[in-house]
Amino acid sequence: MDALTRRRFLLASGVAGAGALMAGTTAIGIAELLRKGDRAVAGSQGQVLVLVTLYGGNDGLNTVIPYADPAYHSLRPELAYPQEKVLHLDDALGLNPKLPGLKRLWDEKRLAIVSGVGYPRPDLSHFRSMDIWQTASPLTPIHTGWVGRWLDGTRASPEMAVSFEPVLPVLLAGETRAGACVSIGGLTLPEGIDAKMVAELGRPQPGEPAMQAQAATSYTDLLQVERLVREVEHADDADDKGGEPAVPATGTGGASALSTQLSLVARCVEAGVPTRVYSVSLGGFDTHAAEIAGHEMLLGQLDAALTSFVDRMGQTEAGRQVTVLVYSEFGRRVVANASQGTDHGTAGPVFVLGHRVAGGFYGEQPSLADLDNGDLKSNVDFRQVFGTVLDSVLQADPAKYIDGYQGEPMRFVPVG
Repeated sequence: MDALTRRRFLLASGVAGAGALMAGTTAIGIAELLRKGDRAVAGSQGQVLVLVTLYGGNDGLNTVIPYADPAYHSLRPELAYPQEKVLHLDDALGLNPKLPGLKRLWDEKRLAIVSGVGYPRPDLSHFRSMDIWQTASPLTPIHTGWVGRWLDGTRASPEMAVSFEPVLPVLLAGETRAGACVSIGGLTLPEGIDAKMVAELGRPQPGEPAMQAQAATSYTDLLQVERLVREVEHADDADDKGGEPAVPATGTGGASALSTQLSLVARCVEAGVPTRVYSVSLGGFDTHAAEIAGHEMLLGQLDAALTSFVDRMGQTEAGRQVTVLVYSEFGRRVVANASQGTDHGTAGPVFVLGHRVAGGFYGEQPSLADLDNGDLKSNVDFRQVFGTVLDSVLQADPAKYIDGYQGEPMRFVPVG
């Protein structure tokens, strides 16, 4: 392919100029990421944090269930699970019956549940609430995420924080630094363009501007990402895990195929990639109607993906340094709506999993007898949760990166 044709293609595709800058600063290929790994030192490069975002607002009351509280059954008779179906954790709380893997991790002391997590003056907008969680700034809108500020403060390179989501979340955006984004959505080529032509676009050209060359190389990475994702999916099929049902579209964000995202994280960890923070997601939790069936499907996917990942991570020293934190932008209202679903609520549980986790309950389950206009009252400020992983996993001062952080870390992940 001659240089003129190549340049025209790049311009038409939007990857020259500003697009090239984007590719050079926040986009990275999985193959390039794996090349940065060193299996010989895997596990010695530090602890790793995996953030799992549940987009749409997960119903915490039907995830961690207060099965022994009569108010739970009386306030939501359409949605409440009978005691005998709940996976009991103690004499008051239990897990949804679609979470048997998490129940096993609980029994093995590898699952911590932080109850009643929220933030001051709750906002019931999906987008504003998620922005609050990812920026860790509940009172003042800002454009940097708490992980992005950590990247700024440590002057880290983009591969230190990687998102396997369609777009880079604000979580990983800083003032001077940003994490890397690796999409796993698959490769769809325009009509008349085949993989061979894309590969040709990635070949260096004499005298080419550096940014244009960098952008062109990203096309080769697309092919490498495609191959690697297909390998992960075939491996899942070989293990008889089966495919994941499609997540219902709700327009609230998040990716599907959580197992595939976590399989890619696992490959990077095992390869000794220097990344310290990974961001993955599962969408579809905006359960306004017919909640039981949709919510159970999502929790089943979450359970299978998380437990498989944690089990795999237990097989290597590098994997045993990984901590997983699962959160959503808000919970749901206590009382069901007329469509057998729930509307936007407030506080909910946060899960923390891994081989370094001190399993058990943290915080306090919100009272169903003391509601705020029909919503749960939070007992734990979410900044305390994020501050704990900054301190215990990333060995950073929480007060430096989270405005309003107060008190001591919660110690669901021991220091050191």
